[in-house]
Amino acid sequence: MTRPALVVSLAIAVLLVTACSSKYVTVGSSPQPRAAVSTGGSAAAGQLLAVHDPGHVTYSITVTTCHALSGPEADPACTPGSIDPSVTQADIQTTICKSGYTTGVRPPSSETNKAKKTLYVAYGIATGTTSELDHLVSLELGGSNDVANLWPEVGSVPNPKDSVENALHQAVCAGTVTLAAAQRAIASNWQTAEQTLGLG
Repeated sequence: MTRPALVVSLAIAVLLVTACSSKYVTVGSSPQPRAAVSTGGSAAAGQLLAVHDPGHVTYSITVTTCHALSGPEADPACTPGSIDPSVTQADIQTTICKSGYTTGVRPPSSETNKAKKTLYVAYGIATGTTSELDHLVSLELGGSNDVANLWPEVGSVPNPKDSVENALHQAVCAGTVTLAAAQRAIASNWQTAEQTLGLG
């Protein structure tokens, strides 16, 4: 490794350690509470972040400029997806498969409205556009409330993704599909998730 490359690598390492030890992450111009993130705030390509944040919107990543993909699909650079690590295959009957689970972990609208402002600006979604702030990995599949898992889904409300979320939830609770497989499939491409899992 050349000396300049070594200096850059060390500088990045120092920044990462500093960011990981910080209690706050800045989104826009105001500090936001940092979530308990098991991957240190970043994930490898295709890997979901693990963020425990029931009842609160958290900010494990800084969102700047995003581009929704056709479909619509979330921008994987801005919305890689995140899951609550406290929801596991072993406890689905007492968490996601239990009636009322999502009500207990959904954040208040005061928090989602704040996140919505940040994310709609980042995604370039105009005020008044028919859309909703959606969880990439739904709460009913053990998704978290972190901004890494939230995105402005443009289109009709309720949106077509809802029926996919419901089908995957039913399959997980019936034992037809594992929780992890359902989470990966919907985060990767919600439009093909059922087919990928052999459900459609």
